[in-house]
Amino acid sequence: MDGRDGMRAADADREAVAERLRAALNEGRLDLHEYDERLQRAYAARTYAELDPLLSDLPPMSPPAQPALRAPSTVAQPSTGRLAPFAPGDTSRWLGDVWFPYLKVLAIVVTIWGVTSLLSQELLYFWPAWVAGPWGVVLVLRTVGGLAAGEPRRQAIERERRRQRKRAKRERKRQLRSTEPDKTPPPT
Repeated sequence: MDGRDGMRAADADREAVAERLRAALNEGRLDLHEYDERLQRAYAARTYAELDPLLSDLPPMSPPAQPALRAPSTVAQPSTGRLAPFAPGDTSRWLGDVWFPYLKVLAIVVTIWGVTSLLSQELLYFWPAWVAGPWGVVLVLRTVGGLAAGEPRRQAIERERRRQRKRAKRERKRQLRSTEPDKTPPPT
């Protein structure tokens, strides 16, 4: 590899590609799955030859129509398409989605262990550790990886897109109902 393709990419280069991919996601040019794949490849890229293909089918970023200050983390607003500040509650909601099933199952198995220990009138071997331990390790790794990769933000964006689609669908139905002719027979 000669020239620029063989040169090592810097963190700033990977960040610039990631920012362009985020913009393409917000513009609707990429779906969430493709955005996630390209983002992972961008952060894993070592050379420009690995970075350049990630943006090859995207148009260059156009400058904003008017300069505006914007928070670093953003989510598209449904009605205007403009960017709104990313809510800190999205992270806690994502963490709840990740950890709540684990806590619920853990409460059930510990309760089962407690009831069986109580009924046998002796403290039994704490077998729920075999459920809690491995699953807990997997969740810790998922939490760390998800937070590092911006998973709460992606989930918030996808949730907002689903809301927009539902709202648009309801609006279309409402418009269809208002334009339908009245089907009641005329009085005789």
